[in-house]
Amino acid sequence: MAKKSAHEVRIGRIKAVIWENETSVGIRHNVQIQRIYRPEGSEEWQTSDSFGRDDLLLVAKVADLAHTWIYDQKKAS
Repeated sequence: MAKKSAHEVRIGRIKAVIWENETSVGIRHNVQIQRIYRPEGSEEWQTSDSFGRDDLLLVAKVADLAHTWIYDQKKAS
């Protein structure tokens, strides 16, 4: 069974998926940033970890929002 992500931040076609990992010193978070796209002529959505120039500000913004979410989780616990 696939592990479910803890949280997801998405702006347009850029998303950050946040994963929780239980360790001996508590919960640690990892973030996976992806670009969502649909190849021409396909109905299936794909993901990529490659970003173009116009994606970079959105990458920075979703990374910032992911950081804030993780920080808030640590503060709440």
